[in-house]
Amino acid sequence: MTYRPLDGSTPAESVQGPASSRRRFLRATGAAGLGAAAFAATGGEALAAPAGDQPDAADERGSAAAPAGTRSPVRTGTGLDRLPHPLVIGHRGAPGYRPEETLGSYELALELGADVIEPDLVPTKDGHLVVRHENNIVETTDVADHPEFAGRRTTRTIDGVPQTGWFTEDFTLAELRTLRAKERLPQQRQRNTLYDGRWPVLTFRELADFAKKRGRELGREVWLYPETKHPSYFRSIGLPLEERLADELRRAGLAGRRGRAILQSFEPSSLQRLSKLVENPRIQLLGGATTQPYDFVLAGDRRTVADLVTPEGLRWIASFAHGIGPTTQLIAPVDASGKLQPPTTLVRDAHTANLLLHPYTVRNENGFLPLDYRRGTDPNAYGDAIGWARYLYELGVDGFFTDQTDTSVLARQDFWAAKGVN
Repeated sequence: MTYRPLDGSTPAESVQGPASSRRRFLRATGAAGLGAAAFAATGGEALAAPAGDQPDAADERGSAAAPAGTRSPVRTGTGLDRLPHPLVIGHRGAPGYRPEETLGSYELALELGADVIEPDLVPTKDGHLVVRHENNIVETTDVADHPEFAGRRTTRTIDGVPQTGWFTEDFTLAELRTLRAKERLPQQRQRNTLYDGRWPVLTFRELADFAKKRGRELGREVWLYPETKHPSYFRSIGLPLEERLADELRRAGLAGRRGRAILQSFEPSSLQRLSKLVENPRIQLLGGATTQPYDFVLAGDRRTVADLVTPEGLRWIASFAHGIGPTTQLIAPVDASGKLQPPTTLVRDAHTANLLLHPYTVRNENGFLPLDYRRGTDPNAYGDAIGWARYLYELGVDGFFTDQTDTSVLARQDFWAAKGVN
């Protein structure tokens, strides 16, 4: 069955649009290569970009020609310039319609027009990478219904927070394959429970193979956007993620500057490790302003996200990453009632530091929207998600993670039309 976007276009048309239009839009916004140097956290020491990622002279001229803060730095030489701009990123697939991180969720996201699909990665006991939102699988699988695994229920401290449940690192891949996925938010997305039990736990290798095959069928590249989850924790128990991910990327032909994978993590040290293993573009995820990356906590680094989104902090991030993935409130804050406040300078400051912005997460439901875009009082009813998505595009973001791909695709079409992109 083929799912079509709401405007009746084919999925490929809705995602990519005419190639000449996308190129014109990139030129109009001054998209150019990232600068080669950035400042380290201590002393402002200039650091060269990772080997093989140096922009050529033409890239530097293009960057200098665009007024600071107005361009969108789609870095040439990383493969990101092959993608539409701005991006629509299928956050764990299409979890607004199917249980997250399942083959059904990813397949639907692509049919609805996602440019990129995002998996979260955690390891099994025997070292395989599986696609789950968390290593605690009590909310996303039927593990609690398996009496043979009752004895595996335990309490672990993950990134300083005690959790009780069942954890992927206590299961072999063969054991995990006996489980089935279920909806994580059944009270909010009751229709998704229709698919409980339909799909097994997916490995990253299976998703990479699916993306390659589906790309051939769609006639376009299908990109992956994997996240290393709790990397310091897994390294501490002898299951480091970065080396395993790099191996899988190489096996699938996704490694390197021309690969079809963008790498992300909330822990800067994870991206720094990955930068030494593969040359894929890297995005630093950022939580709330008062939070800290957990590797900072372990290292005694007192900086918070608020420090990292200053011009100095952004220059430091640019020494090892190509962009940031901030929560939307770091760009478009709301007050205690949920009403939008004036936007911050983060878009301008990040672009000045030659960083892309891929904020998270755009969802249709009122409970996830600013008050200005809600419709009615039911938190589970749909609000004006298209208007909210377009607002973010107009602020200058370079794409965002979304749970409902189709509405974000429509918002982008509206945005392109307003910019004269045919």
